[in-house]
Amino acid sequence: MKRLWLLFAQTVTVVLAAYFVVATLKPDWMPTRSASTGALALIEAPAGSAGVVPPGSFRLAAQKSSAAVVSINTSKAARIDPRNQDPWFKFFFGEQGNEPQVGLGSGVIVSDSGYILTNNHVVESADEIEVVLNDSRRARAKVIGTDPESDLAVLKIELDRLPAIVLGNSDTLQVGDQVLAIGNPFGVGQTVTSGIISALGRNQLGINTFENFIQTDAAINPGNSGGALVDTNGNLLGINTAIYSRSGGSMGIGFAIPVATAKLVLEGIVKDGQVTRGWIGVEPNELSPELADTFGVKAKEGVIITGVLQNGPAAQAGIKPGDVIAQVAGKPISNVADLLSNVAALKPGVASQFSLLRRDSQIEVEVTPSVRPKQRRPAP
Repeated sequence: MKRLWLLFAQTVTVVLAAYFVVATLKPDWMPTRSASTGALALIEAPAGSAGVVPPGSFRLAAQKSSAAVVSINTSKAARIDPRNQDPWFKFFFGEQGNEPQVGLGSGVIVSDSGYILTNNHVVESADEIEVVLNDSRRARAKVIGTDPESDLAVLKIELDRLPAIVLGNSDTLQVGDQVLAIGNPFGVGQTVTSGIISALGRNQLGINTFENFIQTDAAINPGNSGGALVDTNGNLLGINTAIYSRSGGSMGIGFAIPVATAKLVLEGIVKDGQVTRGWIGVEPNELSPELADTFGVKAKEGVIITGVLQNGPAAQAGIKPGDVIAQVAGKPISNVADLLSNVAALKPGVASQFSLLRRDSQIEVEVTPSVRPKQRRPAP
C-alpha cells in the first residue's frame, strides 16, 4: 500500500510540473473553458472584428466616395500630315501623325441618372469617350456641355444602379482640414491619397478665366484631373484640376475647383445647355499707387477701371475710367478675380447695386449686366 501511495504521489508531481512548464512557456497550447457552459473553447478574435476601423483611418470615407469616381479614357482620330505625300519627307521623317491620340482622366458621378463632372481639358476635342466604373463596368459617354472658362465639363452615361457622390459644402472649408483625393493617376487604376487644405481662394494662376481654387497637398498626378476631392465623411468638396510641378509628378501643390462652382456649372449645363454669366463691359486692373495717381483717386481698396466699353452695361450705368469698384451687390471687391467672379454670378437682365469711389466721392449705381460673351480658355 505504501508503495502504491508513493507511485501516485510521484505521478501527480510529474503531471503538475509538466502543466506548470507548458502553462508558463506555451500558454497558447492550453485550452480554456467557457464560463457559462464549461465546454472547451479556443481563444479567437470576436466575429466581425476585422471590420473595426482603426483610429485615424479614412477607410469609410474612401469606401463611400470611391464608387462614384470613374476613370475616363478618350481618343482622338489621327491627324493626317499633308507632308506625308512628299517622298523626301517620308524618307527623312517617316509617316507622321498616323497614330490616334489617347488620353486619361477621371470623373465623378453626381447623379444616379448618369451625369458625370470632369475637367473640360480631359474631354476637349475627343472623338470617343469611355467611362470605366470602379466595379469594372464600361460605357460610352456623351458630352452634355462644356465650360472652358471654369475648365469643367458634364458627361452622361446610360447604366443602371449608378452610385452618386454626396455633394459637400466647400464654403465651410478652412486651411488645415483633412481631405482625400481620388482618381486614376498615370492610368494605374483608382487611387486614394490624403492631405490637408493648404490654401483657399487661389487665383491668378493662368489656368482658367474664373479661378477660386482649393489648394491641397494630397498627391495629385496626371490622370487625376476631373477626380474627386472629398472630406473625411466622403462628401465631394472639389474637382481636382491642376498641379504645380517641375517634374510632371506631384510636388505637394494641387488645385481643385470648389464644388460650389462645379454645382452652378452643372445646373446651368443640364438645365440650359450652357453656363450663363453676367458681364458689364469694363477693363479692370489692380489698384496700384501708379494708377491711383494717374486717375487722381485716393481709394486704398477695390479694383480700378481703366476702360469702359461704349454702350456696354457699365457705360449705360454711368461707370467711367478711373472709377474704383469697391462692392458688387454688397460683396466687397479686393482684386480683379473678385470682380470677375462676382459680376459673373449676377443674373443677366437684373439690375444690381455697385459701390464706386470716384476721386474723393462715393457713388452708388445700378448696373444691369448682359450675358457674358463666349471666350476661349487660356492655355494652361
